Amino acid sequence: MTGLLDFLDFGHVVAEVLQALTPLVLFFLYFQVRYLKLPTEYVLNMVKGLALCVAGLILFLQGVQVGFMPVGTAMGEVLGAMDSTWPLIPIGFVLGLVATVAEPAVHILSQQVEKASSGSIKGKVILIALSLGVALFVALGMAKIIYGVPIHHILIPGYLAALVMMRFCDPTFIAIAFDAGGVATGPMTVTFVLAVALGIATAMEGRDPILDGFGLIALVALAPILSVMALGMIVTYAKRRS
Repeated sequence: MTGLLDFLDFGHVVAEVLQALTPLVLFFLYFQVRYLKLPTEYVLNMVKGLALCVAGLILFLQGVQVGFMPVGTAMGEVLGAMDSTWPLIPIGFVLGLVATVAEPAVHILSQQVEKASSGSIKGKVILIALSLGVALFVALGMAKIIYGVPIHHILIPGYLAALVMMRFCDPTFIAIAFDAGGVATGPMTVTFVLAVALGIATAMEGRDPILDGFGLIALVALAPILSVMALGMIVTYAKRRS
């Protein structure tokens, strides 16, 4: 009963969602009255979709706060307390892969890429490259926590590598790569993977949750940039060979 009451106590989430969406609604209404003048039926359909969006965001954010993040933290604490820490690296790979495949924004990006390129760039190829890149870097993030590697030892070489890769990558993939870095850090990945990392750093002896637990999302944002540009370099090489 207490758990149900905790879940139903989401007034603050409702306020946050309405605060975020109200400016967008007012912006649309201004353009509708002043410029667009869309048909009434079209506007009604948009209102219905907006209502579903508001309800979905409220339920999702409340579910994340009440269930998703506590579960991730609890899992991380169990994993961090294990006698052997090396299994955290393959576990991180699997968690990163699953969380990215489940990320709605990643699927939207993949679909939009395929649509905008008239099918010449397959959405599934982008999805696979992006997901594998994130999985590898979450595994790298687990190694960072285990061995106490400073975050800048990974990020600086990573972004330098990205700058070098831009020189040899198909320009079509460069913009996609940097957008992919943004969509990969969506609500599924951030809430679950970050919670697990913090739980591991909290439970592991000699690790600080602030210094070692954070920084994983920065690696997740870098991963798709490198993996999608690597895909672009392969495409560039294949074009030159043909």
